[in-house]
Amino acid sequence: MTPPRSRPGGRLVRPYVVTEGRAHPSRGTLDLVTLLIAAVGPSLAGLGPEKRRIAELCRPGALSVAEVAGHLSLPVSVTKVLVADLLDSGHIVTLAPVPAALPSDARILQEVLDGLRARL
Repeated sequence: MTPPRSRPGGRLVRPYVVTEGRAHPSRGTLDLVTLLIAAVGPSLAGLGPEKRRIAELCRPGALSVAEVAGHLSLPVSVTKVLVADLLDSGHIVTLAPVPAALPSDARILQEVLDGLRARL
């Protein structure tokens, strides 16, 4: 179980309070390495302290979901819920991680190896 965390002023806040009782983000596309960038334009007025902090952290440049969670001292699952809310409201945009390369054809790799051996 996740221990409660302190907000400025010493008040303890449980993660389910921060996410308004939700356990899952509205989007299933967020990964630990998904990059978050603050959108230009939307006002931060009306955002809760955690959401505002996420937007402020992402203003100077891109941060990953994992980095934001670390800065906020929140579990990644809670951070994903908050980030999804900010995506839905237009405060944050994302850059998906680069997909992993497909395995190479063994025949091509063997030809490259044979070519290198022939030159040495």
